[in-house]
Amino acid sequence: MAHSITLIPGDGIGYEVSLAAARCVEATGVDIRWDNVLAGQDAMDKTGQLLPQEALDSIKKNKVALKGPITTPVGTGFRSVNVAIRQALELFACVRPAKSYPGVKSRFKDIDLVIIRENSEDLYSGIEFEEGKPETASLIERISKDTGKKIRPDSGISIKPISKFASERIVRFAFDYALENRRKKVTCVHKANIMKFTDGLFLHTAREVAREFSGRIEFEDTIVDNMSMQLVQKPHKYDVLVLPNLYGDILSDLCAGLIGGLGVAPGANIGKEMAVFEAVHGSAPKYKGKNKADPTAMILSGVLMLRHIRENKAADILEEAVARVIAEGKSVTYDLKPDPLDPSAVGTSGMADAIIEKIKEIK
Repeated sequence: MAHSITLIPGDGIGYEVSLAAARCVEATGVDIRWDNVLAGQDAMDKTGQLLPQEALDSIKKNKVALKGPITTPVGTGFRSVNVAIRQALELFACVRPAKSYPGVKSRFKDIDLVIIRENSEDLYSGIEFEEGKPETASLIERISKDTGKKIRPDSGISIKPISKFASERIVRFAFDYALENRRKKVTCVHKANIMKFTDGLFLHTAREVAREFSGRIEFEDTIVDNMSMQLVQKPHKYDVLVLPNLYGDILSDLCAGLIGGLGVAPGANIGKEMAVFEAVHGSAPKYKGKNKADPTAMILSGVLMLRHIRENKAADILEEAVARVIAEGKSVTYDLKPDPLDPSAVGTSGMADAIIEKIKEIK
């Protein structure tokens, strides 16, 4: 069966790691028909738009996209092109696995966690009021009048919306994910002891949904600051974590640190009808065109994509090929060597070549 998939190369190292991932996905034998479109700085240079409608239309048509890291210009345009894509396509669930691969430098072993982050609400919803603006002064006055709490007049304000609808949607997604992927436990992470009407609603809703899965999936909840400590001390106690937007962003990077860094951290943004798969790391413009960037995170994002389109055998083969190349430690990029200055390190394309050879052996 042929699959039409949008490919957004991205900026900086995006072209190199995206090409590496596309080549490795194709090597599994799955029939992929790529629809190449631009987004980010390169799109701005060529079209005058950071996020051209063509890119969104392509994803809407194909339902699935593989996207390289994108540079968002500081001080202009979208707050984040990545956030804009998620909002425009209603990709409400951010899925970020954190899995140990032997050969990757880390203080921890045998980590196997999945962060499921709510993408549409919380402090990332972009509802902000700038210090010194009339509308900000009006809001401060209204809050003081309604609550009796005083806010300094020289304050900037961000609004944190948490709805029952979005909370139920993401928690249900987490439980469904756990069932489908044979996971045993879902942990709801929150700060409901302090933010009783936002995080409190998130927690209350999570407990309601958890009752429907009682006896099939274990459920617990943990305050976010304690969760941060527990992940460093006892990460093996946890399985699937479901969190509001901001906490999910922060703890997903913490979990990436447990497995060796963002270079091996894949990600997915999933909605009811569409999904975009992308490496968690940034575009690293200073390494553009140098054939040095580690393609692992992007290739593992390709693994997630293959599982999403139900090409599970191909996904297993590709993941096993990546794991074997990393474990052998020969044909890997400099960051995966014990000594980053090791002259035997290969480039982005060289590591992809090695993975493709492993795919052939496994098949």
